Amino acid sequence: MPRSVNHVASRAKRKRILKLTRGYFGARKNVWTVAKNTWEKGLTYAYRDRRNKKRNFRALWIQRINAAARMEGISYSKLMGALTKAGIEINRKVLADLALNNPEAFKAIVEKVK
Repeated sequence: MPRSVNHVASRAKRKRILKLTRGYFGARKNVWTVAKNTWEKGLTYAYRDRRNKKRNFRALWIQRINAAARMEGISYSKLMGALTKAGIEINRKVLADLALNNPEAFKAIVEKVK
């Protein structure tokens, strides 16, 4: 009895992955094994970078707060320590947004903790 192969399903699977690798350079877009490996590695990068994105944004917020705080004559670490001591619970994301878009409000916060 001849071997039965579900070519429809296997072809659809290959087609789906080749469609996902569209836009890649060279063999990465049209050679099945290379495209599959590239796509799988891309998934690991995506997983890793979803976590790195959070770190990068926190670092950006800290830099913005530090720059604005130094313009007010206080360092970032002193400001954060003073905020904690004063009992002001405001996160870095909001603080950085205030420093960038509403300098008067940021200055008021700094004056309150000084």
